[in-house]
Amino acid sequence: MGNFHCLFLVLLPLCFGFFVNTLSQEDSGSDASTDIYIVTLKQAPAAHQFEEQLRRQGHHRFHNGSSSGRLNRFHKPRNKSRSHPSSRSYIFRVHDSLLKRALRGEKYLKLYSYHYLVNGFAVFITPEQAKKLSRRREVANVALDFSVRTATTHTPQFLGLPKGAWSQGGGFETAGEGIVIGFIDTGIDPTHPSFADDVSEHSYPVPAHFSGVCEVTREFPSGSCNRKLVGARHFAASAITRGIFNSSQDSASPFDGDGHGTHTASVAAGNHGIPVVVAGHHFGNASGMAPRSHIAVYKALYKSFGGFAADVVAAIDQAAQDGVDIINLSITPNRRPPGIATFFNPIDMALLSAVKTGIFVVQAAGNTGPSPKSMSSFSPWIFTVGAASHDRAYSNSIILGNNVTIPGVGLAPGTDTNKMYTLISAVHALCNDTPLANDMYVSECQDSSNFNEELIQGNLLICSYSIRFVLGLSTIKQALETAKNLSAAGVVFFMDSFVIGFQLNPTPLEMPGIIIPSPEDSKILLQYYNSSLERKGLARKIARFGAVATISGGLKANYSITAPKVMYYSARGPDPEDSSLDDADIMKPNLVAPGNMIWAAWSSLGTDSVEFQGESFAMMSGTSMAAPHIAGLAALVKQKFPHFSPAAIASALSTTASLYDKSGGPIMAQRVYADPDVNQSPATPFDMGSGFVDATSALDPGLILDMTYDDYMSFLCGINGSGPVILNYTGQNCWGCNSTIGSADLNLPSITIARLNQSKMVEKTVTNIAGNETYKIGWSAPYGVSMKVTPTRFFIGMGEKQVLTIIFNATMNHSVASFGRIGLFGDRGHKLGIPLSVIVKLSYNTTNS
Repeated sequence: MGNFHCLFLVLLPLCFGFFVNTLSQEDSGSDASTDIYIVTLKQAPAAHQFEEQLRRQGHHRFHNGSSSGRLNRFHKPRNKSRSHPSSRSYIFRVHDSLLKRALRGEKYLKLYSYHYLVNGFAVFITPEQAKKLSRRREVANVALDFSVRTATTHTPQFLGLPKGAWSQGGGFETAGEGIVIGFIDTGIDPTHPSFADDVSEHSYPVPAHFSGVCEVTREFPSGSCNRKLVGARHFAASAITRGIFNSSQDSASPFDGDGHGTHTASVAAGNHGIPVVVAGHHFGNASGMAPRSHIAVYKALYKSFGGFAADVVAAIDQAAQDGVDIINLSITPNRRPPGIATFFNPIDMALLSAVKTGIFVVQAAGNTGPSPKSMSSFSPWIFTVGAASHDRAYSNSIILGNNVTIPGVGLAPGTDTNKMYTLISAVHALCNDTPLANDMYVSECQDSSNFNEELIQGNLLICSYSIRFVLGLSTIKQALETAKNLSAAGVVFFMDSFVIGFQLNPTPLEMPGIIIPSPEDSKILLQYYNSSLERKGLARKIARFGAVATISGGLKANYSITAPKVMYYSARGPDPEDSSLDDADIMKPNLVAPGNMIWAAWSSLGTDSVEFQGESFAMMSGTSMAAPHIAGLAALVKQKFPHFSPAAIASALSTTASLYDKSGGPIMAQRVYADPDVNQSPATPFDMGSGFVDATSALDPGLILDMTYDDYMSFLCGINGSGPVILNYTGQNCWGCNSTIGSADLNLPSITIARLNQSKMVEKTVTNIAGNETYKIGWSAPYGVSMKVTPTRFFIGMGEKQVLTIIFNATMNHSVASFGRIGLFGDRGHKLGIPLSVIVKLSYNTTNS
């Protein structure tokens, strides 16, 4: 298996490979006030130390000598660190010694030693012990641990990959080859064919720059990794120490017992041409965005509780040390980080160090939309992705005997098109000994013993879909089992009136069936059904079921020209700068990608979606699905431009994004949870950032806007009161910064001004990575703002830079965000867009409001 290694875990609850757990000399019992703290030390971590060493020795970085690119293969801090395990042992001993000296004779439990991106450790202690540690001169920062949560067959075609981005590099058989994507998620199912290394005659190469290992446990046996799945670890010390890790549900191994991690990994880098068969139906062949990329898994989230920052930081630290090229985080914090700025939290600061080593970081925006400031990914060095629809949809319908057609969902076959079937409600088909009063949920069809088979046989059984299905207390699968046991011709689910605004994904049904997701449409069905009943006598006993219907079926995909559109659940900007919700001068999300109704691989033991349990593929929706689309496409950019910095990759993806749907109209954004397709309007940069990703154009951006780690440091040092916090997290003193800059002055491929007080000048520097070209510049100013860009025309040679100066002037007092755009148009066909947003405008003229 080349240079891949296996790491055997002993069966101790806190032995997870790279981290060392240290129990104090006394027993590990703890009182109720103990908690987990992440402690960082003032001494720089290994990656920063090696970078400084290279700088002193005069080594140069890629990309025109700037420090924005990754170190070359012979001078990577990861490789240096890996080759000296004794340095890791030394750092672990330093951490242990500090704890012993600071907490003499007291109880504590060290969970992790971080050493690569962060020099510090996670420890289980009391608040008083945390104060003792914070007073030590070696200690920079002590932060309380916090929780995090998890936020395709057709999308390659929708994104134009087969004839566009893939074809530029030799087709799908080479797309992303040599690039390692690290997934911090719920693990992976290594048995899935999406992750096999023998599906093509073209064998996978061994990624020489990667040195990760493959844990071996009972659930993740030897041989689980290969040349495709090149590394797998898990991190759960924080959860185990808290006592919430359930060994019967949460596998203490890289195996995915949830399904989410398997899904995201295959979206980004799953093998090409894997048949998607669900509930016995074939839905096409699946492929990841970069099907030849390698996958490294760092499991830090679990199905029963989510995850914790201490475990996530350990996973990030290890992924960077192993040598991944891209990190995908389809996870977000459960709360907005406290403090002077949202950027200063352990996860984002660890990711800043990862970016310093050249790793491109992708994160889901969060599923907390559509309200403003609902963003859950904050920092400018993180590429934040929102969710949009794509053009494929599955629709189903039921045609009633009165010629009314009701739309619905359900990946199900239809009934005989030439026949109408009698509708029988579950509550009207009970056995004589099953009074309705004995089971208030009998209408959900969960137990076939409650029903009269003779009455239901050959007919359509009507069942209710209540909030219990949403909560997982009742399931579609069990209702289908009931219908099969009763020999029903099919099953019809109507939406309970108490389930308001619930959006239902197409659900696989093994028999003819439909789910009517609209309570209003459900009322139409029930009114027709009840009005068709014939009753007799004083007891009004049903003598005849007169309602009939046929189900059209929902296995065939339909294609729409109104895609993409921003989904209602996708988190929105503006980016909150702090916990008081002040706006940052940073545009979030960066862009949007397909995230709705995405087919991708599913774990054989996955339970995240009950309806896909036991299947090998699942259709899921969320920004969790959008982020790995970008991780995979970034791998294609990295493959073509191996020396690109993370900022350069972000620029290539952003400036080439599209503003239009397939019909040529503006991309729309859904505005409400209920009836989202009815309540929508043109998307703004706070909905979609730069726009919808254009994979082919991203491989030929013409110009890029680049940045270095030092630029991010200058920005952080410019935040009032940030000096001590930055010193705590990075070990660097802001006094060392030559100058500080505001966030609007970062060389991002966007401009956001949260407060325009009369006027402001912003500069952007573009670098030409293509041939000689002449560019013209045009712009549209945000409402309430006049602006000027200079120069309006320039010639730029290959490798040269050009500074653009943009001056904004407020023309009125206005507190509602307005938007504009700068366009750069090259005479060789390159087109770049820079979105603009200005929130509060304050002009000299105070009479206008």
